[in-house]
Amino acid sequence: MSRQSDRIRRLTTDALLISLALVLSIAERWIPLELLIPVPGIKLGLANIVTLVAVLCLYPIDAIALVTVRSLILGLISGLTTFLFSLSGGLLALMVMWLAGKLYDRVFSVIGISLVGAAAHNIGQIFVAGFILREPLLMTTYLPVLLLTSLVTGTLTGVAALPVIRWFTRSNQMKAIMKPVNPTSSGSRPDPLETKHPAQHNGSDV
Repeated sequence: MSRQSDRIRRLTTDALLISLALVLSIAERWIPLELLIPVPGIKLGLANIVTLVAVLCLYPIDAIALVTVRSLILGLISGLTTFLFSLSGGLLALMVMWLAGKLYDRVFSVIGISLVGAAAHNIGQIFVAGFILREPLLMTTYLPVLLLTSLVTGTLTGVAALPVIRWFTRSNQMKAIMKPVNPTSSGSRPDPLETKHPAQHNGSDV
């Protein structure tokens, strides 16, 4: 019975996160970020908040399902181009954040993982844009500008994800569906909002 309730809780959590990612993806279209940062097409990448939470708290299959289903629904709403942009940027960001997450609390902080994810998201989307428009020069002209803006967007999304990740790590109800702690770590989940004492941490967080 407990296993069945955990399965239901896991499916419900995935569904809620997918819904939240969709809402954030649609809502950010109405944020006039270009007025502050004059880069055409720039977005905050708010859906990466949900991806970051899934990468650090849930199993990889949950994170993959989240990005894929979100991209499919966005594609049904806005068309094939939107689907390709969303899927390419989302999956590349997911893969890079997953790799960085292996070093979470030893090399990368939550914001550090968010930064590399934001950069990977831009790389994936520019690659698809260059393929669709047959403009390979986008990788050398437009991408460097987007990578600079990802320093801002990645930091903002990382900060926004901090309290959500902390809630997951402290919630007794969520522990049953969360992925196990990395065995090479200290054995307990790090608190993303906890400030480490230098004597307790030899590496430097990114």
